[in-house]
Amino acid sequence: MNDKLLQFPHPFFSARPTWKWFILLNVLIGATMSALDVSIVNVAMPTLKTEFNTSMATIEWVAMAYMLTLTVFLPFFGRLADILGRSKLYNTGFVIFTIGSLFCGMSTSSAYIIIARIVQAVGAGLLQANSVALITQAFPGNERGKAIGIQGAVQAIAMAVGPFVGGVLISTIGWRSVFYVNIPIGILGTIAALFILPPNITSEKREKIDYLGTALFASGLAFLVLMFNEVVKLGWGSTTILTYGALSFVLLGLFVITELRVESPLIDLKLFKNATFLIGNLTGMMSYYVLFAVLFLMPFYLEKVLNLNAALTGALLTPIPLAMALVAPFAGNISDKYESGTKLMTAGGMLVCSLACLALLFVGAQAHLMILVSELIVLGIGMGMFTPPNNSAIMGAAPRDKLGLAGGILNMMRSLGLILGVDISGLVFSTLEHDYLSNHGFGNVSHIFKSTQIPIDIKDHAFLQSFIVVIGVLLVMNLVAVVLSITKSKGKVDAEALAAAKEFEGV
Repeated sequence: MNDKLLQFPHPFFSARPTWKWFILLNVLIGATMSALDVSIVNVAMPTLKTEFNTSMATIEWVAMAYMLTLTVFLPFFGRLADILGRSKLYNTGFVIFTIGSLFCGMSTSSAYIIIARIVQAVGAGLLQANSVALITQAFPGNERGKAIGIQGAVQAIAMAVGPFVGGVLISTIGWRSVFYVNIPIGILGTIAALFILPPNITSEKREKIDYLGTALFASGLAFLVLMFNEVVKLGWGSTTILTYGALSFVLLGLFVITELRVESPLIDLKLFKNATFLIGNLTGMMSYYVLFAVLFLMPFYLEKVLNLNAALTGALLTPIPLAMALVAPFAGNISDKYESGTKLMTAGGMLVCSLACLALLFVGAQAHLMILVSELIVLGIGMGMFTPPNNSAIMGAAPRDKLGLAGGILNMMRSLGLILGVDISGLVFSTLEHDYLSNHGFGNVSHIFKSTQIPIDIKDHAFLQSFIVVIGVLLVMNLVAVVLSITKSKGKVDAEALAAAKEFEGV
């Protein structure tokens, strides 16, 4: 019997130029599932706290365990895929994420659901580390930005509708349904991957897995993330925070030393000698820092200062991901078509984000909602302009045999931006707010907005002054990202990426 008859995907289909769009479709299933899950679970947190009768500090680990696991293992999953095969590990990600979702829905205690979320995060990590790599592998350089833009648009839409879907499911069916909804999507993605994804392309030379480097990097990064997450509660002078910082510094230092000595390192540090790869990842982290700092602080402004309800607050924030979704495919397409398109879109995108932050500096205790929404839409437009071309440039700067690693690093930097944007901005904000209240004789109040001792105008001024300082920092960060994006090189990288894509098409 001809072996080709049993091959998936069949060469008759996979050799056709249009087959790459089926690969993208399969990647979009994974992108939708993981993005939808993150935003849905955030809505379920208060319900989970009540269901398991536990403290807020404990239930926070439902989100924290997921983000921590996802962030620290992304480079390892990407490197593993380069060695063992991206298609195989991407489909494994579907299976593990689906199983993790089942376990989450079956949870009977807070400890159970936290462990189940770690399982989910392993699956999500395998999906995220390989998604952009599979797109880069399937699409030539002159179409890569458009494909990545479509992926970004789908993720943004999933994030936008997630809170609404989560609210409907919780109110009509129950909290377990927000996890069970992933199961049919995961099964569909698994089956589709078997028939669509290309045969595994593994490393040409037999490479060993850098277990020591993985352990050092994962533990060092974990302590770094824990330090920034806990410093809001404990303060920089805390023994716990100082211990986390010291452990992170030592472990990450040992990691660098190890990577320079081993034959097959977890992270090839030579990748960062490429200006496009280095600057792209740095500005990518900065962009997510800005985005999630705004998404973190704006609900407090809308609910505590403007006295809006939670439903209206959610509706006012939805235009950010929707604007990203509308702009992203066009930005990716422009970066593909024009030689200077990547610089134009990345630098222009961060400049547009700068304008949004500049406008947010002038918010007050009273606000015109249409103007405020317009400012948030501008922020979404800037992010949509920036993200697909930047991701495309990063992946184009990586050798074909390290696309999985490059995708893992890319998503890890974005996750770090999310975590740091929330944690550092929250720390700066709370410190400034506390200082303002202390200077006005209210230094011992712990729950500021619930307190009846503090006059409303004092509360509003404390919030607004702290908010404006944080937004000012974000504005400066955006402008730095503009300058870095302008200095990013591209021409040689695209030629290498196009050659790699043509080589893949001949496999």
